[in-house]
Amino acid sequence: MFIESGILIVGILAGVLSGLFGIGGGIVMVPTLIAFFGMGMLNANATSLAAMLLPVGLLGVINYYKAGYIKIKDSLWIAGGLLIGSYFGAELAIAVNVSLLSKLYACFLLYIAISYLNLPEFFSPKNETIEIIKPVNHEINSVWLFIALGLFAGLIAGMFGKGGGIVIVPILIKFFNYEQKAATATSLAALQLPVGLPSIIVYAHEGYFNWLFAVIMAVGIVFGVFFGSNLAIKLPAKIFKRVYAVFLLGVAIFMVYKYL
Repeated sequence: MFIESGILIVGILAGVLSGLFGIGGGIVMVPTLIAFFGMGMLNANATSLAAMLLPVGLLGVINYYKAGYIKIKDSLWIAGGLLIGSYFGAELAIAVNVSLLSKLYACFLLYIAISYLNLPEFFSPKNETIEIIKPVNHEINSVWLFIALGLFAGLIAGMFGKGGGIVIVPILIKFFNYEQKAATATSLAALQLPVGLPSIIVYAHEGYFNWLFAVIMAVGIVFGVFFGSNLAIKLPAKIFKRVYAVFLLGVAIFMVYKYL
């Protein structure tokens, strides 16, 4: 019973962060399952992806949709790419050395965190910093670019048991001129379709899967994502971006410490 309660708490925490940052929650579930519940990386990957298979973040998506942050068409194209990419990501994860996979993931997280923090901005004199606000025109973004983004995110998701939002959100902001909350909302919406199913089938076929843990975490995610999305909508955009950057850096440091 103690283990089940701990798994539920992990699901709730993952749900809160999913609602806040538009991620699938695997970035919390996978390291926690490995560090505190003794699971191997591939088992943790499969279980995390299974927990996110159903639309567990739907309440958060509804909150964001009501607030006007979701780009429905963009999220659908991204979801299509995720569906295909997740299959190849899982196949690649099973084929490579687990230790190497862990190190690649730790390095990847650290890169994302550092790039997202935009460190040059912190070292620039404040009186010389000029913020240029670009007009957002999503029409210039090709459908194929969104599909390509989904493919890349799906590849990462399948390899490392993540929903893909850890890749989608920063790229939508940096290369698609998305505002932070719109990127978070659109990413979370894309992850509500069963995009991780191909990778789950691959992992399950190889014997990597814990259905009980997946179900318990899924229940926690449903409740957590509702509160996380409400909090994200209320937070000022500037504070929201800083919180997200600190969150990424913290996870990256943990993974580097754990695997490197």
